[in-house]
Amino acid sequence: MPGVMKKSELFNIIKSAACLNKSSANTGKGRSKLSNNKVSHGFHLVKGKSGHEMEDYHVSAYRCENNHELGLFAIFDGHLGDRVPSYLKANLFDNILKEPLFWRDPNSAIKNAYCNTNKSILENSTQLGPGGSTAVTAIVIDGKDLWIANIGDSRAVLCERGAADQLTVDHEPDAERSRIERQGGFVTIFPGDVPRVNGQLAVARAFGDQNLKAHLSSDPAIRHVLIDPTMEFVILASDGLWKVMKNQEAVDLVKPIKDPQAAAKRLTTEALARKSKDDISCVVIRFRC
Repeated sequence: MPGVMKKSELFNIIKSAACLNKSSANTGKGRSKLSNNKVSHGFHLVKGKSGHEMEDYHVSAYRCENNHELGLFAIFDGHLGDRVPSYLKANLFDNILKEPLFWRDPNSAIKNAYCNTNKSILENSTQLGPGGSTAVTAIVIDGKDLWIANIGDSRAVLCERGAADQLTVDHEPDAERSRIERQGGFVTIFPGDVPRVNGQLAVARAFGDQNLKAHLSSDPAIRHVLIDPTMEFVILASDGLWKVMKNQEAVDLVKPIKDPQAAAKRLTTEALARKSKDDISCVVIRFRC
């Protein structure tokens, strides 16, 4: 349940999450061990050239729950600091799996956990600061079921029969102008810039952002996919990749690369070659490895 934490408790959460994602852990890979339908993954994160510290965090882990093997994957793309994405890394999946509805109704459990986690972040904004984060999360159950959720513009793209299928929604301010205005906010579009909520944030949904909380949503877009042999892999990435690469380009680039870590690194390398200045973070999840 959301609540205000002691400053020392919150600092320890942030510190433990941050230690997992500094430069020593910006690339890696792993695979499932128990499921008959094997899953493998690789990740690669690159700090951008925008002048601030790295604000992207990732999750890539396997966990046994209720006699099922879960693959837990995420990209959290922070703004105005890294405290909110580090908090998400430490808490979001635990909050999802603690939801009583998870095994009966994953859709509702994920939605509730996103919203309750956001409430907790806002209630602890004195310690976490004014920043926020987008998120894209993936839960693979026994290598058979894929649950994707996102808020903001971090994106999940599925390769099925060689074709790219975007599983997430880019929550752009202009597309949600009516809701934002009903909640007392506004959307600006200055020449040469992207639409922004109250002239500040380029996404309509995010975690945190205390100063914009009245005008942002934390309600995730959720997609459920039954994994079948036509599906090869999923790419999760922050907008540092998608700003310079189309979905099909990304799929075509890494389709021949069987090692998911090498695939993730190939995507970040290409994004840098295309002059992406943002932090670039990528997880590639391969099915039936």
